[in-house]
Amino acid sequence: MPRDARATRARLLRAGARLFAAHGIDAARTRDIVALAGQANDSAVTYHFGSRHGLLEAILRAGVARMEPARAAADTTLDPTDLRAVVAAIVEPTAAELRTPEGRDFLRITAQLAGRAGIRDHRVPPVLEGTVLARHLALLETRCRALHPEPHALERLAVVIAFLATALADRTGRIDPEAAPRPSLLDHDAFVTDLVTMLTAALTAPVHTPATPRR
Repeated sequence: MPRDARATRARLLRAGARLFAAHGIDAARTRDIVALAGQANDSAVTYHFGSRHGLLEAILRAGVARMEPARAAADTTLDPTDLRAVVAAIVEPTAAELRTPEGRDFLRITAQLAGRAGIRDHRVPPVLEGTVLARHLALLETRCRALHPEPHALERLAVVIAFLATALADRTGRIDPEAAPRPSLLDHDAFVTDLVTMLTAALTAPVHTPATPRR
């Protein structure tokens, strides 16, 4: 790809991430993305990414790729039978995205997509196929299914992933220097450690079935 084309593609990726995060993946206007990227033609998104969805997928792939080196490093010593360690291997590289503007936009976008992850029906999103993250999520499912019946295990996993995405997206607004100041009670390391503890507890809590009413 020519250098100018690469630069244009990079600007569109950054502008798309910024506006998808700020206005929503459905509400952000393509013309505004193109304008923010310094382009005059609305067809720039189609030319470089095939479609608006293609732009969103490219943004997601870029975010996943940023986290892969840290996940791969953690994978070398990860004990797959240690549920807390598996949770930490998923959470810590994701939470590291809080440290950059690009990462914070990525987290705001993924929070919008958490309910579409496909955990309840065993689907792996295309952007995760072949990644270390997909492997860690599979390990998490295996550990959870060893603790609980499958319906409960899958439901908990889906809720935990949604909780993680929402918690991280909420924190972006508390630490983003461009946002209105909001209180943040814990520093980054304490927040991440507590988040891992909470998610592990949610996955390991015993299943309680409703009592059968007396007739």
